[in-house]
Amino acid sequence: MTSTDERVVPMRLQKFLARAGVASRRGSENLMTAGRVTVNGVVVTELGSKVDPLVDEVAVDGKVVNLADGHTYLMLYKPRGYLTTMSDDRGRACVASLVPVRRYPGLFPVGRLDADTTGLLLFTTDGELAAKMLHPSSHVWKHYVALVRGVPTSRELDMLRRGIRLDDGMSAPAEVRILAADDKASTPVIPEGMPYGHTVVGLSIHEGRKHQVKRMLSAVGHEVVRLHRDEFGPLFLSDVQPGQWRHLTDEEVRKLSLSERR
Repeated sequence: MTSTDERVVPMRLQKFLARAGVASRRGSENLMTAGRVTVNGVVVTELGSKVDPLVDEVAVDGKVVNLADGHTYLMLYKPRGYLTTMSDDRGRACVASLVPVRRYPGLFPVGRLDADTTGLLLFTTDGELAAKMLHPSSHVWKHYVALVRGVPTSRELDMLRRGIRLDDGMSAPAEVRILAADDKASTPVIPEGMPYGHTVVGLSIHEGRKHQVKRMLSAVGHEVVRLHRDEFGPLFLSDVQPGQWRHLTDEEVRKLSLSERR
């Protein structure tokens, strides 16, 4: 016999959607107010509405969702020229066009990459995990590969390792090293070979300020020409080509869950 604690009882619709992995609680509320959610074929926009998961049929954009569906986790290899946003009122290219938003209506990117930056972008419907990964206290490390003008000196690299003053305060210390042209990690920023008078730098940070990597390297006198992210927390960009996405493996999801709990 099932205990009272184990039974699924009527719950608020936005809670049901969040638990089903459609979106975060707030994102689910936005789907409801936009008229995209139906219960037994009827559009429901009232945020106080409740559903019985054992009886009611809930759908988003016509797709039935269930509590057993769980959250979705995707890795996108973001190409240059795409904004990290789900829509743009000026009609510019957005990453939303590269991922299956119709199949997973609550999908959203965790953090962002500049339009001219390529590489690993995590998408999920798990708002709780995303919030924890992006919180400053989580110290989630990100590794970037940058093609810069000039050749950084040992002194300049040490400045980055100690932390450098930016216009919004001191940065946290970074892990940084020069990468060889034949290093596999360098390929995304020098697909046609190393330009004369340039250097490839690998840099890891755990902060998430706007344009931070570009500003840090500029602060030591080296303009970033190309920027690529190949690591985000426990994730490594792999098994995916520019403009393509894939589901995370069970092991990758497990590592994500462990990293956001630290």
